[in-house]
Amino acid sequence: MHDLGQTRSANRRDHLLLTPDTFVRTPLPGMQGCMAIVHVSPAAGAAFTQYTAELDTGGTLGATSAQRFVYVLSGEVELKADGATHSLAPGGYAYIPAGLTYSLAANSASRLAVIEKIYKPLDGVNTPALLVGSEPSVASVALMGDEDLQVRGLLPDRPEFDFAVNTMTYQPGAALSMVEIHVMEHGLLMLEGGGIYRLGDAWYPVTAGDFIWMAPFCPQWFGALGKQPAKYLIYKDWNRHPLS
Repeated sequence: MHDLGQTRSANRRDHLLLTPDTFVRTPLPGMQGCMAIVHVSPAAGAAFTQYTAELDTGGTLGATSAQRFVYVLSGEVELKADGATHSLAPGGYAYIPAGLTYSLAANSASRLAVIEKIYKPLDGVNTPALLVGSEPSVASVALMGDEDLQVRGLLPDRPEFDFAVNTMTYQPGAALSMVEIHVMEHGLLMLEGGGIYRLGDAWYPVTAGDFIWMAPFCPQWFGALGKQPAKYLIYKDWNRHPLS
């Protein structure tokens, strides 16, 4: 039955909530056997682009002049770079610096979270190199001492990286200890579970598969609901002066 125009999705001045019922798939230039669900881009006011790439077996992403971060949501992909081959399964990820020659192809039908951002160099600091990892192998840290809210930092907190990507896992009933308002913007993909997100002056139920963009200084807060943990993948710009 037609939903008569109803959706949880919302587009506001300082945030977006995009739910799967509103996703539109499109190929981006250079993609082969691949479709993209573009969640946010500079057209919406963001300083980065984030999309979900859905690859057929053998499918590939197109080229980009930007740095790129990929996180495997399902399936398996093979990354070849610097004379080495890396197989990435769910939870596997790679940071790929701008200008690196590499290939990335799906060994099976796969879904990737992809983040692309023009790199901001920092005087006296080398640009980052290729980094490949697996989320389960990253140490989990309690946020502000709350053992029910665990954070895994997927990129090193070093000045050569101008953005961060983390996963955050909330036990049922866990919540951020404060409403945050800050200069960093976020791209957030719900991976598991659900809860309530405050964005600006609005409150939204969210669940696995939803995407949220938060502009700089957007009031934000999350609390997990339900009987299973809530988990999301979150991007933020980082390690650069606001005037840059």
